[in-house]
Amino acid sequence: MASTLSNIPYSVLDLATVVQGQTPADTFPKSLELAQLAEKLGYNRYWFAEHHNMMNVGSSAPTILIGYVAGGTKTIRVGSGGVMLPNHAPLVVAEQFGTLASLYPGRIDLGLGRAPGTDQVTALAIRGENMNAAFNFPRDVEKLQKYFSEDNFDSKVRAIPGEGLDIPIWILGSSTDSARLAAAKGLPYAFASHFAPTHFMEALEIYRRDFKPSEFLDKPYVLSCINVVAADTDKEATRLATSVQLFIKGVVTGKRELLPPPIDSMDGAWNYFEQEAVEQMLHYAIFGGPETVKQKMEAFINYTGVDEVMATSHIFDHQARLRSYKIFAEVMKG
Repeated sequence: MASTLSNIPYSVLDLATVVQGQTPADTFPKSLELAQLAEKLGYNRYWFAEHHNMMNVGSSAPTILIGYVAGGTKTIRVGSGGVMLPNHAPLVVAEQFGTLASLYPGRIDLGLGRAPGTDQVTALAIRGENMNAAFNFPRDVEKLQKYFSEDNFDSKVRAIPGEGLDIPIWILGSSTDSARLAAAKGLPYAFASHFAPTHFMEALEIYRRDFKPSEFLDKPYVLSCINVVAADTDKEATRLATSVQLFIKGVVTGKRELLPPPIDSMDGAWNYFEQEAVEQMLHYAIFGGPETVKQKMEAFINYTGVDEVMATSHIFDHQARLRSYKIFAEVMKG
Protein backbone atom coordinates (compact mmCIF):
# COMPACT_ATOMS: atom_id res chain seq x y z
CA MET A 1 0.00 0.00 0.00
CA ALA A 2 1.41 3.40 -0.98
CA SER A 3 2.24 5.84 1.79
CA THR A 4 0.37 9.13 1.81
CA LEU A 5 2.43 12.25 2.35
CA SER A 6 -0.12 13.66 4.80
CA ASN A 7 0.89 10.99 7.33
CA ILE A 8 4.58 11.93 7.25
CA PRO A 9 5.94 14.60 9.61
CA TYR A 10 8.19 17.13 7.86
CA SER A 11 11.00 19.18 9.38
CA VAL A 12 13.83 21.63 8.62
CA LEU A 13 17.61 21.28 8.75
CA ASP A 14 19.41 24.65 8.79
CA LEU A 15 23.14 25.11 8.26
CA ALA A 16 22.78 28.90 8.62
CA THR A 17 24.15 29.09 5.08
CA VAL A 18 25.96 32.36 4.40
CA VAL A 19 25.25 33.79 0.94
CA GLN A 20 27.51 35.99 -1.14
CA GLY A 21 27.57 39.59 0.02
CA GLN A 22 26.45 38.74 3.54
CA THR A 23 27.82 37.59 6.91
CA PRO A 24 26.60 35.23 9.66
CA ALA A 25 25.14 38.33 11.36
CA ASP A 26 22.83 38.70 8.37
CA THR A 27 22.08 34.98 8.29
CA PHE A 28 20.87 34.30 11.83
CA PRO A 29 17.78 36.59 11.75
CA LYS A 30 16.79 34.86 8.50
CA SER A 31 17.00 31.50 10.27
CA LEU A 32 14.64 32.82 12.93
CA GLU A 33 12.23 34.14 10.28
CA LEU A 34 12.29 30.75 8.53
CA ALA A 35 11.68 28.93 11.83
CA GLN A 36 8.71 31.17 12.61
CA LEU A 37 7.28 30.46 9.15
CA ALA A 38 7.98 26.74 9.54
CA GLU A 39 6.07 26.75 12.82
CA LYS A 40 3.03 28.31 11.10
CA LEU A 41 3.30 25.83 8.21
CA GLY A 42 3.17 22.78 10.49
CA TYR A 43 6.82 21.72 10.38
CA ASN A 44 7.66 19.31 13.19
CA ARG A 45 11.22 20.31 14.13
CA TYR A 46 13.92 22.80 13.27
CA TRP A 47 17.46 21.50 13.62
CA PHE A 48 20.88 23.12 13.28
CA ALA A 49 23.95 21.19 12.15
CA GLU A 50 27.39 21.60 13.74
CA HIS A 51 30.09 22.49 11.21
CA HIS A 52 33.44 24.22 11.62
CA ASN A 53 35.90 26.19 9.49
CA MET A 54 33.45 26.61 6.61
CA MET A 55 33.03 30.15 5.36
CA ASN A 56 29.59 29.36 3.91
CA VAL A 57 28.16 27.63 6.99
CA GLY A 58 27.35 29.71 10.08
CA SER A 59 26.15 26.93 12.39
CA SER A 60 29.39 26.27 14.26
CA ALA A 61 27.63 26.73 17.63
CA PRO A 62 24.24 25.00 17.24
CA THR A 63 23.43 25.13 20.95
CA ILE A 64 23.37 28.93 20.88
CA LEU A 65 21.29 29.01 17.70
CA ILE A 66 18.84 26.51 19.21
CA GLY A 67 18.27 28.86 22.13
CA TYR A 68 17.88 31.83 19.77
CA VAL A 69 15.27 30.10 17.61
CA ALA A 70 13.45 28.39 20.50
CA GLY A 71 13.17 31.78 22.17
CA GLY A 72 11.57 33.26 19.06
CA THR A 73 9.06 30.45 18.49
CA LYS A 74 6.37 28.82 20.60
CA THR A 75 5.60 25.23 19.60
CA ILE A 76 8.02 23.84 17.01
CA ARG A 77 10.67 21.44 18.34
CA VAL A 78 14.21 22.82 18.05
CA GLY A 79 17.39 20.80 18.19
CA SER A 80 20.72 19.68 16.84
CA GLY A 81 21.22 17.76 13.67
CA GLY A 82 23.57 17.35 15.24
CA VAL A 83 26.03 17.98 17.99
CA MET A 84 29.27 16.24 17.03
CA LEU A 85 29.73 14.54 20.38
CA PRO A 86 33.46 13.71 20.11
CA ASN A 87 34.09 17.48 19.94
CA HIS A 88 32.59 17.96 23.41
CA ALA A 89 32.60 16.56 26.94
CA PRO A 90 29.32 14.67 27.50
CA LEU A 91 28.76 16.47 30.82
CA VAL A 92 28.93 19.89 29.14
CA VAL A 93 26.49 18.76 26.43
CA ALA A 94 24.14 17.46 29.13
CA GLU A 95 24.29 20.76 31.00
CA GLN A 96 23.78 22.84 27.85
CA PHE A 97 20.80 20.84 26.64
CA GLY A 98 19.49 20.58 30.19
CA THR A 99 19.52 24.37 30.26
CA LEU A 100 17.73 24.57 26.92
CA ALA A 101 15.13 22.00 28.01
CA SER A 102 14.57 23.93 31.25
CA LEU A 103 13.96 27.13 29.29
CA TYR A 104 11.85 25.49 26.56
CA PRO A 105 10.36 22.32 28.10
CA GLY A 106 9.12 19.61 25.75
CA ARG A 107 10.64 21.26 22.68
CA ILE A 108 14.36 20.35 22.61
CA ASP A 109 15.92 17.49 20.59
CA LEU A 110 19.51 16.29 20.93
CA GLY A 111 20.83 14.72 17.74
CA LEU A 112 24.32 13.24 18.11
CA GLY A 113 26.95 12.52 15.48
CA ARG A 114 30.45 11.08 15.69
CA ALA A 115 32.07 12.92 12.76
CA PRO A 116 34.12 16.07 13.44
CA GLY A 117 31.94 18.25 11.20
CA THR A 118 35.06 19.64 9.57
CA ASP A 119 38.48 18.83 8.12
CA GLN A 120 41.16 16.94 10.04
CA VAL A 121 43.31 20.01 10.74
CA THR A 122 40.35 21.81 12.30
CA ALA A 123 39.33 18.65 14.16
CA LEU A 124 42.80 18.63 15.73
CA ALA A 125 42.32 22.26 16.78
CA ILE A 126 38.99 21.32 18.41
CA ARG A 127 39.88 17.98 19.97
CA GLY A 128 43.61 18.36 20.66
CA GLU A 129 44.87 15.25 22.39
CA ASN A 130 41.36 13.82 22.20
CA MET A 131 41.60 13.13 18.44
CA ASN A 132 40.50 9.51 18.86
CA ALA A 133 37.32 10.50 20.68
CA ALA A 134 35.15 9.13 17.86
CA PHE A 135 36.05 5.62 19.04
CA ASN A 136 34.39 6.49 22.38
CA PHE A 137 31.13 7.58 20.76
CA PRO A 138 28.97 4.66 22.04
CA ARG A 139 30.37 5.09 25.55
CA ASP A 140 29.85 8.87 25.43
CA VAL A 141 26.22 8.40 24.36
CA GLU A 142 25.76 6.17 27.41
CA LYS A 143 27.34 8.85 29.62
CA LEU A 144 24.83 11.37 28.30
CA GLN A 145 21.95 9.01 28.98
CA LYS A 146 23.25 8.53 32.51
CA TYR A 147 23.48 12.29 33.12
CA PHE A 148 19.87 12.74 31.92
CA SER A 149 18.63 9.84 34.04
CA GLU A 150 16.76 10.43 37.31
CA ASP A 151 18.82 7.54 38.74
CA ASN A 152 21.98 9.67 38.58
CA PHE A 153 20.92 11.75 41.59
CA ASP A 154 23.40 10.06 43.93
CA SER A 155 26.35 10.15 41.53
CA LYS A 156 29.46 12.20 42.28
CA VAL A 157 29.04 13.91 38.88
CA ARG A 158 25.60 15.25 37.99
CA ALA A 159 24.20 17.38 35.15
CA ILE A 160 22.40 20.32 36.73
CA PRO A 161 20.25 21.23 34.86
CA GLY A 162 19.70 18.13 32.75
CA GLU A 163 19.09 15.37 35.23
CA GLY A 164 15.62 13.87 34.99
CA LEU A 165 14.57 15.99 32.00
CA ASP A 166 12.86 14.66 28.89
CA ILE A 167 15.44 15.33 26.17
CA PRO A 168 15.09 12.89 23.27
CA ILE A 169 18.44 11.61 21.99
CA TRP A 170 18.78 10.82 18.29
CA ILE A 171 21.67 9.03 16.61
CA LEU A 172 22.75 10.74 13.40
CA GLY A 173 24.62 8.93 10.71
CA SER A 174 25.95 8.72 7.19
CA SER A 175 27.17 5.11 7.40
CA THR A 176 26.17 1.68 8.67
CA ASP A 177 28.07 2.04 11.99
CA SER A 178 25.57 4.60 13.25
CA ALA A 179 22.68 2.35 12.21
CA ARG A 180 23.99 -0.46 14.39
CA LEU A 181 24.42 1.85 17.37
CA ALA A 182 20.94 3.39 17.04
CA ALA A 183 19.42 -0.10 16.71
CA ALA A 184 21.30 -1.50 19.71
CA LYS A 185 20.24 1.40 21.93
CA GLY A 186 16.66 1.56 20.69
CA LEU A 187 16.99 5.20 19.67
CA PRO A 188 15.53 7.15 16.74
CA TYR A 189 17.83 7.35 13.73
CA ALA A 190 18.42 10.35 11.45
CA PHE A 191 20.31 9.69 8.22
CA ALA A 192 22.28 12.29 6.25
CA SER A 193 20.91 11.30 2.87
CA HIS A 194 21.23 14.95 1.80
CA PHE A 195 24.97 14.49 1.27
CA ALA A 196 25.82 10.80 1.91
CA PRO A 197 23.31 8.68 -0.02
CA THR A 198 25.62 5.73 -0.75
CA HIS A 199 24.89 3.61 2.34
CA PHE A 200 21.40 4.98 3.03
CA MET A 201 19.29 1.93 2.18
CA GLU A 202 21.80 -0.50 3.66
CA ALA A 203 21.85 1.48 6.90
CA LEU A 204 18.05 1.52 7.07
CA GLU A 205 17.93 -2.24 6.59
CA ILE A 206 20.45 -2.81 9.40
CA TYR A 207 18.68 -0.39 11.74
CA ARG A 208 15.25 -1.93 11.20
CA ARG A 209 16.50 -5.51 11.34
CA ASP A 210 18.60 -5.12 14.49
CA PHE A 211 16.40 -2.65 16.39
CA LYS A 212 15.91 -3.47 20.07
CA PRO A 213 12.91 -1.81 21.73
CA SER A 214 13.85 0.46 24.62
CA GLU A 215 12.26 2.74 27.19
CA PHE A 216 12.61 5.51 24.61
CA LEU A 217 11.18 3.82 21.53
CA ASP A 218 9.16 0.63 20.94
CA LYS A 219 9.82 0.35 17.19
CA PRO A 220 12.29 1.81 14.66
CA TYR A 221 11.90 5.46 13.73
CA VAL A 222 13.82 6.86 10.77
CA LEU A 223 14.21 10.49 9.80
CA SER A 224 15.80 11.20 6.42
CA CYS A 225 17.29 14.54 5.42
CA ILE A 226 17.10 15.57 1.77
CA ASN A 227 17.90 18.66 -0.29
CA VAL A 228 14.74 20.37 -1.49
CA VAL A 229 14.37 23.29 -3.88
CA ALA A 230 10.71 23.96 -4.62
CA ALA A 231 9.38 26.81 -6.75
CA ASP A 232 6.25 27.67 -8.69
CA THR A 233 7.60 25.94 -11.81
CA ASP A 234 10.10 23.21 -12.61
CA LYS A 235 12.11 25.71 -14.66
CA GLU A 236 12.46 28.16 -11.79
CA ALA A 237 13.34 25.38 -9.32
CA THR A 238 16.01 24.06 -11.70
CA ARG A 239 17.52 27.53 -11.91
CA LEU A 240 17.41 28.12 -8.13
CA ALA A 241 19.01 24.69 -7.58
CA THR A 242 22.18 25.75 -9.38
CA SER A 243 23.18 27.48 -6.14
CA VAL A 244 23.20 24.21 -4.19
CA GLN A 245 24.92 22.43 -7.08
CA LEU A 246 27.69 25.04 -6.99
CA PHE A 247 27.74 24.78 -3.18
CA ILE A 248 28.28 21.00 -3.35
CA LYS A 249 30.84 21.44 -6.13
CA GLY A 250 32.82 23.55 -3.64
CA VAL A 251 32.64 20.69 -1.13
CA VAL A 252 33.82 18.21 -3.76
CA THR A 253 36.72 20.36 -5.00
CA GLY A 254 37.70 21.81 -1.63
CA LYS A 255 37.16 25.32 -3.01
CA ARG A 256 34.44 26.57 -0.73
CA GLU A 257 32.79 29.91 -1.36
CA LEU A 258 29.81 31.76 0.04
CA LEU A 259 26.54 30.46 -1.43
CA PRO A 260 26.43 31.93 -4.95
CA PRO A 261 23.41 33.35 -6.79
CA PRO A 262 21.76 30.97 -9.24
CA ILE A 263 22.90 30.78 -12.84
CA ASP A 264 20.89 30.01 -15.97
CA SER A 265 22.64 26.70 -16.64
CA MET A 266 25.32 24.47 -15.13
CA ASP A 267 26.73 23.89 -18.61
CA GLY A 268 30.34 24.99 -18.44
CA ALA A 269 30.16 25.50 -14.67
CA TRP A 270 31.52 22.03 -13.90
CA ASN A 271 33.51 19.34 -15.63
CA TYR A 272 32.36 15.75 -16.12
CA PHE A 273 33.96 14.44 -12.92
CA GLU A 274 32.66 17.31 -10.80
CA GLN A 275 29.17 16.79 -12.22
CA GLU A 276 29.30 13.06 -11.46
CA ALA A 277 30.43 13.70 -7.87
CA VAL A 278 27.84 16.43 -7.23
CA GLU A 279 24.98 14.43 -8.71
CA GLN A 280 25.98 11.40 -6.67
CA MET A 281 25.83 13.44 -3.44
CA LEU A 282 22.48 14.92 -4.54
CA HIS A 283 21.04 11.53 -5.50
CA TYR A 284 17.92 11.99 -3.36
CA ALA A 285 17.56 15.75 -3.93
CA ILE A 286 14.14 17.00 -4.99
CA PHE A 287 14.01 20.03 -7.25
CA GLY A 288 10.80 21.14 -8.97
CA GLY A 289 7.42 22.78 -8.99
CA PRO A 290 4.61 21.59 -6.69
CA GLU A 291 3.47 18.64 -8.80
CA THR A 292 7.02 17.43 -9.45
CA VAL A 293 7.91 17.72 -5.76
CA LYS A 294 4.75 15.77 -4.87
CA GLN A 295 5.53 12.96 -7.31
CA LYS A 296 9.18 12.71 -6.23
CA MET A 297 8.31 12.80 -2.54
CA GLU A 298 5.72 10.06 -2.90
CA ALA A 299 8.24 7.93 -4.76
CA PHE A 300 10.88 8.61 -2.10
CA ILE A 301 8.56 7.72 0.79
CA ASN A 302 7.33 4.57 -0.93
CA TYR A 303 10.88 3.49 -1.74
CA THR A 304 12.45 4.16 1.67
CA GLY A 305 9.55 3.85 4.10
CA VAL A 306 11.02 6.60 6.30
CA ASP A 307 8.91 7.92 9.16
CA GLU A 308 9.85 11.60 8.81
CA VAL A 309 11.54 13.84 6.25
CA MET A 310 13.77 16.82 6.94
CA ALA A 311 14.29 19.34 4.17
CA THR A 312 17.41 21.44 3.81
CA SER A 313 17.32 24.18 1.19
CA HIS A 314 20.39 26.13 0.08
CA ILE A 315 18.68 28.91 -1.86
CA PHE A 316 20.38 32.26 -2.50
CA ASP A 317 17.35 34.53 -2.31
CA HIS A 318 15.74 34.54 1.13
CA GLN A 319 12.20 35.09 -0.18
CA ALA A 320 12.63 32.23 -2.66
CA ARG A 321 13.82 30.04 0.22
CA LEU A 322 10.75 30.89 2.29
CA ARG A 323 8.60 30.18 -0.76
CA SER A 324 10.29 26.80 -1.22
CA TYR A 325 9.49 25.73 2.34
CA LYS A 326 5.88 26.95 1.90
CA ILE A 327 5.43 24.86 -1.26
CA PHE A 328 7.03 21.84 0.40
CA ALA A 329 4.66 22.12 3.38
CA GLU A 330 1.66 22.36 1.07
CA VAL A 331 2.81 19.24 -0.78
CA MET A 332 3.35 17.31 2.46
CA LYS A 333 -0.07 18.27 3.82
CA GLY A 334 -1.59 16.63 0.73
